[in-house]
Amino acid sequence: MKELDEGEVMAKPNVFCHFARGVGEPRYLPIKSWVDLNTTLLDALTTYNELNAAMNLVLFEDAMAHVCRINRILECPRGNALLVGVGGSGKQSLARLAAFISGLEVFQITLTKDYGIQELRSDLANLYLRAGLKNLGTVFLMTDAHIPDEKFLVLINDLLASGEIPDLFPEDEVENIVSSVRNEVKSTGQQDTRDNCWRFFIDRVRKNLKMVLCFSPVGSALRVRARQFPAIISCTTIDWFHEWPQEALVNVSETFLANIEYLPEVLRESVSKFMAYVHGSVNDMSRLYLTNDRRYNYTTPKTFLGFISLYSSLLTTKHKDLQAKIERLMNGLEKLRTTSAQANALKAKLATQEVELQKKNDEADKLIRIVEAETAKVSKENEVANEEKRRVAIIETEVAKRRKECEEDLVKAEPALVAAKEALHTLNKANLTELKSFGSPPSGVSSVTAAVMVLLAPNGKIPKERSWKAAKVMMAKVDQFLDQLITYNKEDIHPDIIKAIQPYLENPEFNPDFIRSKSVAAAGLCSWVINIIRFYEVYCDVEPKRQALEEANAELAAAQNRLTSITSKIKSLEEQLGHLRAEFDKATAEKMRCEKEANSTAHTIGLANRLVGGLSSEKIRWSEAVSQMHNSEKTLPGDILLVSAFISYVGCFTKHYRRELMEKQWLPLLQKLNTTNPVIPITHNLDPIKLLTDDATIAGWNNEGLPSDRMSTENAIILTNSDRWPLIIDPQLQGIKWIKNRYGEPLVVLRLDQKNCLDKLELAITRGNTVLIENLPESLDPVLDPLIGKNLIKRGQALKIGDREIEYNSAFHLILHSKLANPHYKPELQAQCTLINFTVTRDGLEDQLLAEVVKAERPDLEELKYNLTKQQNDFKIQLKHLEDDLLSRLSSAAGNFLGDTALVENLEHTKATAQEIQEKVAEARVTSVQIDEARELYRPAAARASLLYFILNDLHKINPIYQFSLKAFRVVFQKAIERSEANEDVRLRVSALIDTITYSVFLYTTRGLFEKDKLIFAAQMTFQVLASQGQVGTAELDLLLRFPIQPNVVSPIDFLTNNSWGAIRSLSQVDEFRNLDRDIENSVKRWRMYCECEAPEREKLPGEWKGRSDVQRLVIMRALRPDRMTNAMQTFIEERMGRKYVEGENIDFYQSYQESGPSTPIFFILSPGVDPLKEVERLGQRLGYTCENRRLHNVSLGQGQEKVAEEALKVAAKEGHWVILQNIHLVRQWLPRLEKKLEAHSEAAHVDYRVFMSAEPANRPENHILPQGILETAIKITNEPPRGMQANLHKALNNFTQETLEMCSKEAEFKSILFSLCYFHACVAERRKFGAQGWNRPYPFNTGDLTISVNVLYNYLEANSKVPWEDLRYLFGEIMYGGHITDDWDRVLCRTYLEEFLHPDQLDGELCLAPGFPSPPNLDYSGYHSYIDTCLPSESPHLYGLHPNAEIGFLFMTSEHLFKTVFELQPRDMGSSGGVVITREDKVKQSLDEILEKLPEEFNMADITGKVEERTPYVVVAFQECERMNLLNRTIRSSLKELDLGFKGELKMTSAMEELCEALFLDQVPDPWTARAYSSTFGLTAWYADLLLRMKEVETWVAEFQVPPAVWLAGFFNPQSFLTAIMQSTARKCELPLDQMCLQCDVTKKNKEDFTSPPREGAYVHGLFLEGASWDTDNSILIDSRVKELHPQMPVIFIKAITQDKAESRNLYKCPLYKTRQRGPTYVWTLSLKTKEKPAKWILAGVALLLQV
Repeated sequence: MKELDEGEVMAKPNVFCHFARGVGEPRYLPIKSWVDLNTTLLDALTTYNELNAAMNLVLFEDAMAHVCRINRILECPRGNALLVGVGGSGKQSLARLAAFISGLEVFQITLTKDYGIQELRSDLANLYLRAGLKNLGTVFLMTDAHIPDEKFLVLINDLLASGEIPDLFPEDEVENIVSSVRNEVKSTGQQDTRDNCWRFFIDRVRKNLKMVLCFSPVGSALRVRARQFPAIISCTTIDWFHEWPQEALVNVSETFLANIEYLPEVLRESVSKFMAYVHGSVNDMSRLYLTNDRRYNYTTPKTFLGFISLYSSLLTTKHKDLQAKIERLMNGLEKLRTTSAQANALKAKLATQEVELQKKNDEADKLIRIVEAETAKVSKENEVANEEKRRVAIIETEVAKRRKECEEDLVKAEPALVAAKEALHTLNKANLTELKSFGSPPSGVSSVTAAVMVLLAPNGKIPKERSWKAAKVMMAKVDQFLDQLITYNKEDIHPDIIKAIQPYLENPEFNPDFIRSKSVAAAGLCSWVINIIRFYEVYCDVEPKRQALEEANAELAAAQNRLTSITSKIKSLEEQLGHLRAEFDKATAEKMRCEKEANSTAHTIGLANRLVGGLSSEKIRWSEAVSQMHNSEKTLPGDILLVSAFISYVGCFTKHYRRELMEKQWLPLLQKLNTTNPVIPITHNLDPIKLLTDDATIAGWNNEGLPSDRMSTENAIILTNSDRWPLIIDPQLQGIKWIKNRYGEPLVVLRLDQKNCLDKLELAITRGNTVLIENLPESLDPVLDPLIGKNLIKRGQALKIGDREIEYNSAFHLILHSKLANPHYKPELQAQCTLINFTVTRDGLEDQLLAEVVKAERPDLEELKYNLTKQQNDFKIQLKHLEDDLLSRLSSAAGNFLGDTALVENLEHTKATAQEIQEKVAEARVTSVQIDEARELYRPAAARASLLYFILNDLHKINPIYQFSLKAFRVVFQKAIERSEANEDVRLRVSALIDTITYSVFLYTTRGLFEKDKLIFAAQMTFQVLASQGQVGTAELDLLLRFPIQPNVVSPIDFLTNNSWGAIRSLSQVDEFRNLDRDIENSVKRWRMYCECEAPEREKLPGEWKGRSDVQRLVIMRALRPDRMTNAMQTFIEERMGRKYVEGENIDFYQSYQESGPSTPIFFILSPGVDPLKEVERLGQRLGYTCENRRLHNVSLGQGQEKVAEEALKVAAKEGHWVILQNIHLVRQWLPRLEKKLEAHSEAAHVDYRVFMSAEPANRPENHILPQGILETAIKITNEPPRGMQANLHKALNNFTQETLEMCSKEAEFKSILFSLCYFHACVAERRKFGAQGWNRPYPFNTGDLTISVNVLYNYLEANSKVPWEDLRYLFGEIMYGGHITDDWDRVLCRTYLEEFLHPDQLDGELCLAPGFPSPPNLDYSGYHSYIDTCLPSESPHLYGLHPNAEIGFLFMTSEHLFKTVFELQPRDMGSSGGVVITREDKVKQSLDEILEKLPEEFNMADITGKVEERTPYVVVAFQECERMNLLNRTIRSSLKELDLGFKGELKMTSAMEELCEALFLDQVPDPWTARAYSSTFGLTAWYADLLLRMKEVETWVAEFQVPPAVWLAGFFNPQSFLTAIMQSTARKCELPLDQMCLQCDVTKKNKEDFTSPPREGAYVHGLFLEGASWDTDNSILIDSRVKELHPQMPVIFIKAITQDKAESRNLYKCPLYKTRQRGPTYVWTLSLKTKEKPAKWILAGVALLLQV
């Protein structure tokens, strides 16, 4: 045998395939080198691309290895492949290439919206026929996306496992197949039986049909499928596609970068390394993102290829844009240079034109002299005519003078006439009517009307009757009277009238001003009379002069006739002169033409100078810009590299992660790369925003509604620049609002669940519309995959959606939108889309809320700010347009554009406008600063509101039912502003706003929180508010919440536990708490006093620690008294925020109803024992909505009620009814439909339409099913039973009224017992909070139990003469309340309560219901409430009969939960995940190995039984324990070994193994172990340590089968068996019947170490703990618990068997013994303990013995 050289064997590459010597030569040989393999594969890829849709693959080493692997699988007989890798890692592409090399055709199913099992069967049948009958090799390629229904895998599993798919073919088809292969079967020498033919067909199918499954490992889908369909694993060969290594990333990027024209070759290596680093850094950041923020982000190789593609397209685009800008600016500069040169040429031209102009001037001068000579001749003739004309003019002047004198005299009368007319203007119908209406006129008015009657007297006949009555007759017809006045003949007044009017005019009261005070109309008449008389008087004086004027006019007419004859003579002379002047004008025109040309040239030179001078600043700026752009040309590859990385990868991250990637990882690496590789030049302090957009574009976005914060701008840039479709995460709906405004009407908005969605989408694709698909779920219909992946066919001209091929318009644009706050999208979808996180930022929300505050407080200011911002944005846009316009005009101007005056003036205008805008921008900046200063005063209120919203937004981490929308929050915010106290002082007003906003949000939120979460919310709010104000340091808050404890320390202080001391030691290592441990050790007394006081949270710390800050006091207190931390937190909140934040406030349901609306339902979060919907019914009764009048629809949801609910919603929305939907959590499948129905109905619903819903919260977050949309829009209300005795007692009493108290004839007895029942009800209801010490099992006691008991009480008191105490106690304890009780010890407790509370002594006022709370005297209803408020002691376990220790554990757990939850709500530090991270599997493997290593061997039962001669009861118990231990040991060992084999890949991981893995990781005892083990409450680590101790105990016992001196009773699987054995042993020994035996226990005063041998009969047992009391060892009796001693260990107890007749019963408490603190089902036995107190005390105190604590 030839010896192989080791070097040859280990040589790389060690890869075999069937095409090592070339495709088409199927020989299984090793490949010679990667280079040869690459050449072969590239040739195959080229051939494949010629025949099929082109694949652009980069075949790096890993990819080539995968092709070889897949090829080997396909060439194997029945070879099927399972390719496992995240989407986009190349599985399908490499499988297609491998199939092509193997000569196999590839088939993939085409999904349509109706594709189901039948269609898959049909496709498989066709494949079977092709492979089995036609003997053609085919690869069936199937991906995750091709499995819309998991049932598909049933068929695939059958295909892989046996090839037989039941009922794939109908019977006739089977016969055809058998007939078709019959001859071929015969040719193989087999009989052509039906079975042989079918087997031959199936074998050929399995030979020719190769299954290639491409599955993603993300999530649990593959794991579950592998278990449910084992053939997927067992009948395939698995090929894992891991993350691409760095070398692969570099190789791929280098290959694609080689095709980029504008990337210098020297930079390719550096760029490819940077790209590979970016991809890896985002993977790391995504893991950190998941750890800190619980958000999923995936990057796949497809993402990386998208990054390279984006870089290529962006670099090309930006390079071309830059060149165009440079060219444009250069063109502008060139035009300015040519303008200057043209101006010089024009100056030379002007000189030539001036010479020509001189010549023309000389010629014109000669002609002018000739014309002048001729003109002189005409002038002489004209002088004669002019002389005549002068004489005529003198005459005319004289006549004019006379006429003027006459007119001047006439004008003197004009004012009087005007005044008369004006007086008439003051008169109108209204005021004359008013005047006429006077019954008796005021003084002077009758004189005026009398004067008017005189003036109006016809023909001077003065009327004698001039009284007011006559005046009213005169004015009867107002219109006619007015007309008389207006048309009065003022030039011709009868002398008698003038004479009669004088007395009136001489009267001093006849004065318009005087009369006006009496009547406006009378004053007008008075003025008219006076002025008419004045006019007439002047007119009479002027009449002689008028006659003289007429004579003057006659003389003037004669003069003008003479002048006319003279003028005609002059006209003939002028005509002669005109002929001469025409010749003169012709000569002058030629001269002017030449002059105009010269002036035009001079004007053009002026324009050139203006243009060059006006654009001189632009020339400098453009020159600088060109220089800068040339520099940018050099840095463009580096700049675009960073920007492409930004667009491709950071969209899903929040602000801090983006900054971390950009500033702390990518930029530093670029600088580092520059030191080792060719330098990648980048712009200093590069900002992606500035590179990808400009201020004008951002301003436009802001005008469209995009928030102005930086993150929103970044999101908009990513959305508008990404190559992939954007998928925006937009829970607050701010992004979608901007998108809808931006794209306007043409935007096609779709939802995947709406009718005909696909049809509308296809139409939009064909038309090239922009489509927005909103409210996207986490999983998409696979039919959309080709669209989302842009899988175009026919050279990008078409797209196949389902089975339909549609034309693809390149203008089509798709935007995907989700309103889910934290969606988990599959890697395949994330690889195809660009995720953009539009979640509102705190800064962005603060700015928005500031605008709302200022709008409410100072609307003028906010309007001014809005207008100014819009104006500034418009200015930015206008300036950009102006500059573009300027450059465009310059570049488009052809040739000698200076001749185009309009163009130059337009350029000047553009420049002037730009200058004016810049000045306005500068002015606006000043105004904006002033406005901002005024607005900033209100910022604290907006900042507080923003902070509160983000606190609310995190509450879903506590419980997923706590969902709040920004829209609802804004409503609360606005109402708070309206309600806050007004104040002129802005600072005081802002303080009031902050207080009202904070408390309103607090009330709004706590209304929908469970009681246990209200303090968590208040604490988180307080810490965050104080942190935002700088009043709480991050470090000390972190210390309080994390609270490190030093392990394995022993407390030297008797009043401090080891845990407390560990915390003190840990604190002492922090500077602020240095030497705390020493101070406590040195001042034990002071610290003891502090720790043991009742309310240490209200005391000062001892010594030097008293001056510590509030948070530091809390830290120390958490170490010393963790049980008081809830009280301490309440005190802290009260001191810092106010008492109202601790007390809370019950919001009346009617107030909640008023806040609701058609689109805001009310959602009740249900709690046991409470029916909140009764409140709805009560309110409905009050407002007229009842089931009887059919305006209230009450639907209790369950099977088949969905249709009823839908119909009720439809009717109610239309008619304005109310709908109650109870228990919506019961209809999980219908909830998404309910969400859509609620949304649809609310849009056009009746204003009175309301929906009330109720649901129980999920017990675990992963079981939460209620839709986010319903929870966010609804007003959430929790209705829990009240907390505390006082609240419970009041609530119990509230079930009754004064009438109830008075209804019984035995009023005093009835009232007293009723109050005791209320107290009893409060006790049993509230006792639940103490856990198992309160009740062994929880019971749903409710108010119905109380009200029925009171009815029974009434009936019994009325029917009996005396109070039947025993009957009542029995009815209440065994039936009314006892009906709920299933545990015997709980029944004893209930009976004991009633014995204590229902007692004849209470009628004499001698009964105390609780220490310090006597039964009340006979009072009225309000008196009982007052008695509770004044007399009930403060809340304490004493009120329930329990010791204060009982609440320590409860309070400790509450406070731990409080701080743990608040810590989880804190903002995560990005760097907090540093250090070595142990993976889940590593941790589980570590636990597994450790357990197996320590696990002892099983007990050899044969050896053990061989040792025993007599099987005593003790021996039987030992055997049973050994067998049980062996069973548990075997279960642990086998399950762990199976899991280990599963980790190694030698066994398939089952669901049981996964559950075991989960339990080990969470340090929980796995369920299969628990089922075979003993009861325990320990975690896995403590449980296992306990198990080893038990094994050791059993091992010691069975060594010689001697009962140990002191038996560890807790170490038994079944302690009852050992206790029974004690009785059996004594019964056998004394020959007594077993059923007459009982156990007697005597508590010794010794510990187990004090015993060296067992007793002669019975046994000493140890390891018992007492809960609810302490044991007085000296007196051997039960005593009250010592403070903070929760589970004292009992001394050794001697247990022996005695006959029942000898058992003592006096001064004994029958104490139940339980295995664990859970009590209930872990009951073991009843042991009697000595006591001096009544047993009832210990029963109420919940005293019990425990085997494990």
